[in-house]
Amino acid sequence: MKIGVDYYPEQWDRSLWQADADLMAKTGVKLVRLGEFSWSRLEPSDGQFDLQWLDEAISTFSRHAIGIVLCTPTSCPPLWMYETYPDIVQVGADGKRIPIGIRAHRCINAPMFLYYAKRITELLARRYANNPAIAAWQIDNEIEAYPCTCDVCRNQFRDWLLDKHDTLENINAAFGNSVWSGEYSDISQINPPTDYPKAWQNPALCLEFSRFSSDSAVKYINDMSQIIKLENPRAKVTANICFTKNQPDLYKLFDSLDFTAYDNYPPIIMSGDKKASHAFVLDLIRGVKQKNFWIMEQLSGATGGWTPMSPTPRPGQIKGYAMQAMAHGADTVMFFRWRTANKGAEMFWHGLIDHSNVPSRRFKEFADLCQTAHKLSVIETTELVSDIAILYSHDAHWAFGIQPQVEGFDYLDQLRYFHSAFARYGVNIDVISPTADLTKYKAVIAPAMYIYEKNAAENIYRYVIKGGTLVMTARSGVKDQYNNCIMEPLPTVFREVIGAEVTEYDPIGGHEQGIKDFAGNKFKCRQWCDILELTTARAYAEYTDFFYSGSPAVSMNRYCSGVAYYVGTVCDAEFYESFAGNIIKQTGIPRLKDLPRGVEVTTRTNGLDDYIFFFNNSDKEADIELPKAMFSIIKGNDMEKLHLDPFDMEIVRK
Repeated sequence: MKIGVDYYPEQWDRSLWQADADLMAKTGVKLVRLGEFSWSRLEPSDGQFDLQWLDEAISTFSRHAIGIVLCTPTSCPPLWMYETYPDIVQVGADGKRIPIGIRAHRCINAPMFLYYAKRITELLARRYANNPAIAAWQIDNEIEAYPCTCDVCRNQFRDWLLDKHDTLENINAAFGNSVWSGEYSDISQINPPTDYPKAWQNPALCLEFSRFSSDSAVKYINDMSQIIKLENPRAKVTANICFTKNQPDLYKLFDSLDFTAYDNYPPIIMSGDKKASHAFVLDLIRGVKQKNFWIMEQLSGATGGWTPMSPTPRPGQIKGYAMQAMAHGADTVMFFRWRTANKGAEMFWHGLIDHSNVPSRRFKEFADLCQTAHKLSVIETTELVSDIAILYSHDAHWAFGIQPQVEGFDYLDQLRYFHSAFARYGVNIDVISPTADLTKYKAVIAPAMYIYEKNAAENIYRYVIKGGTLVMTARSGVKDQYNNCIMEPLPTVFREVIGAEVTEYDPIGGHEQGIKDFAGNKFKCRQWCDILELTTARAYAEYTDFFYSGSPAVSMNRYCSGVAYYVGTVCDAEFYESFAGNIIKQTGIPRLKDLPRGVEVTTRTNGLDDYIFFFNNSDKEADIELPKAMFSIIKGNDMEKLHLDPFDMEIVRK
């Protein structure tokens, strides 16, 4: 397990480099990430390159056996490039070029930007791709599916649509352009969505533009990766991502990359929200390639810059949140950043060493983490094996952003409710693509499968037919592949497997109503109520309020060799925990009982030994009785009972 840091030699006097490298080595840092914002130093003017300082920086750290993650600097073109080629700047939905000032303003489809981006990437690859100090490469920085509307993107979007739909007539049909006299008579009339609210625009056009923008990001990253691979096919190449409103399709983005990398900033203040844990996001990131992953940026201090500063991390959070990432499959955790910047917009996005230049409480906690990581070599070859999968769809995520359904309804929350509930029982959970192999899972949760995708629907049916246990929810089967409503009773293509259909729905938003399950337990529901008519299914829970009191709210259907549940409303946490407990019991998934609130449990295995991670993700102490004495990897002795301070982690061998 490797701990690393992000470092910016171009921002610091050379006199600090050696001192920083010495302290990193003494502390136990194994990796340093360099270069993602340094293009103006690497190429101060067009065609004039200066890589000597980067040679020196790499040498300074590699002398201490600190590996290098080298980044291509293409997120931040130099100002001379913007000045010479102003058409490389992105154009917003309002048709105006966005102001340049911080970073990521370039259009990744602009020919002149691509020329220079490929040139600097080729230069770095030729110089460093076979350098043994380079442990991995990062392409660009926090790539997004940028919704650029410049002439280049506009024309490429039109070509993309024609490649997909063949003819203008097919595009008109897919978009439903007979509505509001929107039919195209010439390809030049097709334009990206404007800065009007998306809910007022053509939903099919908006979804296709999201897909096009994502495909542009995927192609750009893959093209840059191939430049490095041509110099060294064995080079490890990735891209770092964080969740943004312009999220690209992560399954496509990382398909040809070597591993997934994520920038991890968990919440500092525990809100009491039972779905707030970053465990969900970490499981989603691991599920992108269904392999262990890296953290490229980890919380180091109070965040702030273009926003007011957050509170500083509480004692235990620096170490605890890094180990939480490891518990969910991170094999490398790199902290952003080693030094807090003293210039620029991010000077209050705090690193490990503050402006005082004196190692602080947070730094000492980081040093303790580095020492702990040395003890974890035994788990380096382990992975998480899960009995439960939750399906995440980029199409659904984009589409719900285009047409919000009802007050308070958020797509990712629908996934988080189930993730939080199953996590209460200490089980591993994968968050994966709807088209991934489902055969190994005892239960599959498919919330809000809003957009029809043929391969995903067939995958779900096959899973249940062969004996799987499926859970679906309201707002499934609503739209076809082009984001148009399907003219069939909901949940349309899933009616047969669900064994029920929706006769009416009630978008109740923030109003609360009640449901009662088969055992007489009562729960609150909100946001959405599907009123179900059962065909082959049985009622699991019924509504207790309003004109549909007594109508099924949750159903259970036996289909071929499997079972399918349908949750037609959005409930409180107590319902999801009760429901998850029943699913776990019925499917025979091993579980832990009576975990203290806030304690998260995952298990990593190498096929011979299992290592159980207990993380106290709360600001209260927790005590856990183990079923038998187990060996502590961290403390080095057998333990029958665990005592966890706030944000503390313990790892035991089962």
